[in-house]
Amino acid sequence: VQLVESGGGLVQAGGSLKLSCTISGNFFSLNAMGWFRQAPGKEREFVAGISRSGSRTRYADSVKGRFTVSRDNAENTVYLQMNSLKPEDTAVYYCAETRTYELGPALSDEYNYWGQGTQVTVSS
Repeated sequence: VQLVESGGGLVQAGGSLKLSCTISGNFFSLNAMGWFRQAPGKEREFVAGISRSGSRTRYADSVKGRFTVSRDNAENTVYLQMNSLKPEDTAVYYCAETRTYELGPALSDEYNYWGQGTQVTVSS
């Protein structure tokens, strides 16, 4: 299983970015997915999770109302639309997958596979 993130970059505060994570292999629709981020000197933190069908989502309080997670099972891809970005959103963003849960959990230990990460930098 390979997870490949893309879409990161440099954006001004208040701007938007859309991250993508494409997963190789079959049975993508059996996987709940999650997005995490890690800023320099900080621990990896949960950002968003999505269910296998895409009908259910969960978010960290810090991004609720600004970020939207979605998925396209036909394209084996999960997305993270990030709006109203703030400098504190600067981090390496990772996608992860799990078959254990129906909805992507908030605990990183519950995920089986991870992408390599994509850098998001928000300037003030």
